Amino acid sequence: MGRKHRRAAAAVEMAIVTPLLLTLVFGIIEYGWMFSVQQTLVTACREGARTASMPGSNASDVQGRVQEYLAPLGLSGVSVKVTLDQQGNPTGEVKVSVPYSQVSLLGGYFGPTNFNLSAHSTMRKEGSAT
Repeated sequence: MGRKHRRAAAAVEMAIVTPLLLTLVFGIIEYGWMFSVQQTLVTACREGARTASMPGSNASDVQGRVQEYLAPLGLSGVSVKVTLDQQGNPTGEVKVSVPYSQVSLLGGYFGPTNFNLSAHSTMRKEGSAT
C-alpha cells in the first residue's frame, strides 16, 4: 500500500472516530453538569433547612438562603417549598426542585428532559425540647 493510500485510510478512520469521540465528550460534559447541579441543589437544600432550624426563622429567610446558593447556576423554574413547625413537630423542612429541561446544556440530545432534579432536607428546630 502506497503512502497516498495510507493517508486516505487515516482520513477515513478520523472521519469515523471523530463524531463518536465528540459524542462521548459532550455526554461526559452533560452528565457532569447534571451531577454538579444536583449536588448544588442538595447543598442549597441543606443550608435552607439549617436556616429553618434557627429560632425565629421564617419561610422567606429560608427561600432567600436557598436562592443565594442557587444564584451562581442561573437556573429558572426553581421550586422551593418550605414547611415550618407542622402539627407540633418542631422541624424545618425544605424541598427544592428544578426541571431538567432548565439544566440541560444540550437540550435533550442525550435523552428525555421531562424529569426534575430535586433535593429534600429536614432539621429539628434549635432549642426544641423534644
